[in-house]
Amino acid sequence: MAQLRIALAQTNPTVGDLAANADQLIAWTRDAAERGAHLVVFTEMFLTGYPVEDLVLRTSFVDASIRTLEEVARRLEREGLGDLPVVAGYVDRAGLAPRVGQPKGAPLDAAALLYKGEVVTRTAKHHLPNYGVFDEYRYFVRGDRLPIFRLHGVDVAIAVCEDLWQEGGPVSVVGQAGAGLLIAPNASPYEKEKDDVRLELCARRAREAGCGLVYVNQVGGQDELVFDGDSIVVDGSGELVARAGQFREELLVVDLDDLPVSDTAPGTYPYDAGDGSTITVERLVLSEEPVAPYAPEPARVAERLDLHAEVYAALVLAVRDYVRKNGFRSIILALSGGIDSALTATIASDAIGPERVHVVLMPSRYSSDHSVTDAEELVRRQGVNAQMVPIANVVDAFEKEIELSGLAAENLQARVRGMILMGLSNQHGHLVLTTGNKSELATGYSTLYGDSAGGFAPIKDVPKTMVWELSRWRNTHTDPQFLLTAERPIPENSITKEPSAELRPGQRDTDSLPPYEVLDRLLDDYVEKDMGSQELIAAGHDPELVTRMIRLVDLAEYKRRQYPPGPKITPKNFGRDRRLPITNRWRESTTP
Repeated sequence: MAQLRIALAQTNPTVGDLAANADQLIAWTRDAAERGAHLVVFTEMFLTGYPVEDLVLRTSFVDASIRTLEEVARRLEREGLGDLPVVAGYVDRAGLAPRVGQPKGAPLDAAALLYKGEVVTRTAKHHLPNYGVFDEYRYFVRGDRLPIFRLHGVDVAIAVCEDLWQEGGPVSVVGQAGAGLLIAPNASPYEKEKDDVRLELCARRAREAGCGLVYVNQVGGQDELVFDGDSIVVDGSGELVARAGQFREELLVVDLDDLPVSDTAPGTYPYDAGDGSTITVERLVLSEEPVAPYAPEPARVAERLDLHAEVYAALVLAVRDYVRKNGFRSIILALSGGIDSALTATIASDAIGPERVHVVLMPSRYSSDHSVTDAEELVRRQGVNAQMVPIANVVDAFEKEIELSGLAAENLQARVRGMILMGLSNQHGHLVLTTGNKSELATGYSTLYGDSAGGFAPIKDVPKTMVWELSRWRNTHTDPQFLLTAERPIPENSITKEPSAELRPGQRDTDSLPPYEVLDRLLDDYVEKDMGSQELIAAGHDPELVTRMIRLVDLAEYKRRQYPPGPKITPKNFGRDRRLPITNRWRESTTP
């Protein structure tokens, strides 16, 4: 039996920044070498970032990915790190002849083993996910090779992300071929209420493969996706050995004992993958001799966050990375004194620091006194930059030139506010955050080119009831990753008062919508679970309300298409997860 020290590089790459990602790979590998690692594992498509979407259809991008991989292998050798094997994800190509229905250039979601200045072996994802946020049949062709390399006497196999999630394929072949350890680079997005499906999955696949499993996951924000890390190591029986933290970069170093030593001859061997395909196993040897026995480091199992802590951490990380990776210096948003803008401002302050957050108070003729005072109290507590721009005279100027009444007059106020924010954004280079929540977005309870105007929408996927829950949670919790140090940063009155857009005298949200606790339960069943009207009624929802809310949700699709991107935290967000036609005459009926 043998020992190995594995370094899991739970990292935050930037899509398309191959040079910076390569620099990160060198730095993290040096750290792993200093900690005595025998193998370093990076995440899926680390060198290119993930997901790269239509970039993989550009020949220049794939060429750059392959070239960067080969350059970084040589650089590791030059910098004295060549003796430490590194597994890194990148984009490759299959070299297939072009044909209709095949992605241009036949790209591969690939991983490679770098050692002694060379790319020793390459593999690619076998199972291509085509559900939820994934549409990888559009981008990649299937891999059919499984490398098993011998490291200090232990046979180590590599399978990429989805190959763990599907039956058959590489994991089945590892079980047949035999290996002492299975390495799985991942880019698995976060969503709430998954329970602990990853740990259960890793345990099941380890038992199926008959060996320990190292699951290394990406961390960071990428447009609408947030990656939470949570890298995992289990032994051959599926027992948890070590676990990295959530929503932070980390080099998790793990000592594995009692690994089997192999003497299987090198070569290539075909195996039935159990999914109608054949996978060729490529066996190669890096080193035969086991390492000298050493005292292992204590394994670390990071404590998992509770529901509200992990959702809030996801939103903060998403905003921080959207700002950082897109080169913004500051953020601006409208602060109304209501709960949605209060939570959004708090997330922004926690993400980039209150000194880089700008808020604009824009009271109208219908704004209540407490709206202004609640907004001013948040400014005082958090120390954000604030300015007051009353909009009554601006609205009056519009109304002198064009006659508006009813809803049109109400929406004009929102559009004036949006215009002011976008003007300040243009002037100063701020990123405009919109403050709408998922309940409003679902029902169309927002104004195009008004409160929906902006560049990023932090709570776009957060139902209204969870907005309140997160606000209460944040008022009683801090975290070293939060840059806002104020205690109870959200005024209590913003949390407890009845919500209102204040676009006409005495207006309340309940004038147009049912109570949010009722609405959110219905929306969860209709949007997240795809229930039809009959199923909704059978689940206990009021038939009249079902008819009315389905109509509101369906009619608002055109608004959602024009809404800014925002981080996905639910199983089905408005964006990559849910794609319905705008022009659509299908209407759910409440009668069989």
